[in-house]
Amino acid sequence: MGWESFLKAVLYNIDIFAGPVVTLLYPLYSSIRVIESPSRLDDQQWLTYWVLYSFMTLFELSFSRVLEWLPFWPYVKLIATCWLVLPVFKGAAYVYENFVRQMLLNPNAMATNSVERFVHQYGPDALDRAMKSVCYAFNSQKP
Repeated sequence: MGWESFLKAVLYNIDIFAGPVVTLLYPLYSSIRVIESPSRLDDQQWLTYWVLYSFMTLFELSFSRVLEWLPFWPYVKLIATCWLVLPVFKGAAYVYENFVRQMLLNPNAMATNSVERFVHQYGPDALDRAMKSVCYAFNSQKP
């Protein structure tokens, strides 16, 4: 009965036990190893991880009132962090290569792609009407 209760408590609170290890201790240890290594190939993984970890922390702080109502959030965060951190997946490097780097190289890409999709779906006349209505609304609010 004692071991079963202990195991149940550990599994129920796995995010509390594993969270700090996965999100802070292992990345801290790996970052120190990377700083000391002569190779620069592994720098991208950990620099990107810390940027993404900062964004995740800002997201949590900004939406804490909403996230506390989601009982699965700690587990989602733990799984996402494992994907970012573990060398098998190299998730942080993947996110950098496929999202962050493209945004840095072409910062207007997201807006351009959205406009192109809108024109393709609704036609160029709809874009003109939308732009005119936005300009009209903006100009009519001036004192």
